[in-house]
Amino acid sequence: MQADVTLIRFVFLAALGSAGYFLRPFPAFGKWNPLFSTIIGGVLAVSIILFETRIRKATLKTLIGGAVGSILGIAGATLICWIIAAQHALPEEFKSFLTLTLTSFMGYVGLIVGAVKGDYLDLTALGGIFVEKGAAKTHSLILDTSVIIDGRVADIAETGFLSGMLVIPQFVLRELQQIADSADSIKRNRGRRGLDILQRIQKKKGSSYEIVISEADFPDVREVDHKLIELAKQIEAKIVTNDFNLNKVAQLRGVAVLNINELANALKPVVLPGEIMRVFVLKEGKEYNQGVAYLDDGTMVVVDNARRMIGKNIDVSVTSVLQTTAGKMIFGRFGEDGRAAAPRQPNAVSQ
Repeated sequence: MQADVTLIRFVFLAALGSAGYFLRPFPAFGKWNPLFSTIIGGVLAVSIILFETRIRKATLKTLIGGAVGSILGIAGATLICWIIAAQHALPEEFKSFLTLTLTSFMGYVGLIVGAVKGDYLDLTALGGIFVEKGAAKTHSLILDTSVIIDGRVADIAETGFLSGMLVIPQFVLRELQQIADSADSIKRNRGRRGLDILQRIQKKKGSSYEIVISEADFPDVREVDHKLIELAKQIEAKIVTNDFNLNKVAQLRGVAVLNINELANALKPVVLPGEIMRVFVLKEGKEYNQGVAYLDDGTMVVVDNARRMIGKNIDVSVTSVLQTTAGKMIFGRFGEDGRAAAPRQPNAVSQ
């Protein structure tokens, strides 16, 4: 398919270049006329191809919105131009210039405004005639500031688990820029990290998702979190976040939320009492003769009889698993003989 498109573009380029060479639309330049006309035709063809490559990435809603906006703009300009033409006191040159300027201005403004507001169109109301192929399976996900700075969303997107349209609102980009320009070095580093994560997502985007920068804004709403909720309700999207408060408020407002922290907790390894696991004892625990280890995902493992094994890898017998508000904790026991001990209940909770 890509080879066919490339061939068509090459034929189009050759056709416009040949038309310039043989038709010679520019009477000046003497003997250089054929070469000059060919170059102009080639430049025009390249410009059209570049425009085509950009516009083919736009959604159907954006294209319909831009077309309707430009038509309305030109129609309004035409009505005004009739009034201008009826003014006999004005010079003809001035009326022609004013007519051309007004038509270009209103057509351009209508095109841009219509394309930006096209996301609010509901194509399903037209009976599915203008619904894009596969649109029923496509959904929008809005990324908030905290989840962008967190960075894990980039890894999830690259694995293909995020599909559809990843929407990044303009007001979120402004907030990231403000954080990146902060006088506080910690905030500044967080903001720059968020911008780097966005570049990473854009550069490595695949067929499973599409990056869209939304220009929608809500001037009457001050809080960015509330703007996210309003945008999600308008375009029927889900919010991707790791902000606990935004998660709760959005659910109360009837907006679906994908919480990265909940996903991370769900993906933590499941262990059962009696299983043997190998861990690296990192430090001393609160209680006597306890050692503390951590799994790769950050889960704390409290090990009895492991204080003397600090700095070593040992086999531990799982005694119990405790789920807390802060996350999951695993308790285990190390045998006196250097092997995993038979499971029993832990003495106390470590730090």
